[in-house]
Amino acid sequence: MNIQPIQNKYENEIVDLILNIQQKEFNVPVTLEDQPDLLDIENFYFKPGGTFLGAFIDGKLVGTIALVKFNEEAGAIRKMFVKKEYRGKEFQIAQKLLEQLVAYSKENGIKNLYLGTVSILQAALRFYEKNNFITIEKEALPTDFPLMKPDNVFCHLQLS
Repeated sequence: MNIQPIQNKYENEIVDLILNIQQKEFNVPVTLEDQPDLLDIENFYFKPGGTFLGAFIDGKLVGTIALVKFNEEAGAIRKMFVKKEYRGKEFQIAQKLLEQLVAYSKENGIKNLYLGTVSILQAALRFYEKNNFITIEKEALPTDFPLMKPDNVFCHLQLS
């Protein structure tokens, strides 16, 4: 497996991977129009100081994770998706993606990571809890946190 920063060159694969999981697998009511960031990765993620990582197996995109840097010391985790057949302990793709994003965050002065997700994604919540994220109330989010409409569960990780 190879994890690397990816940009608009991989737009079609990224959109295909994420929308299939959101819409078909989990019935999350979100469209491409609701996620214009997917069509402008460079400006949305990289320019403000974040990143967008892709996990590849045999040249195929099988997972993604992104970081939106929304202030000097805080970032929001977004677009954490792994194809169903590559999830779990055997491949550890989600774990490796998260570890690489945390390392990037520390190297770039980010002290707090936040994320929003939907309550239906119980496995995702367990994954974040296992990685020391704490569930917080929406009101505890920084005022500049970039909210996504469907999110109803929020987590925080303080980086040392």
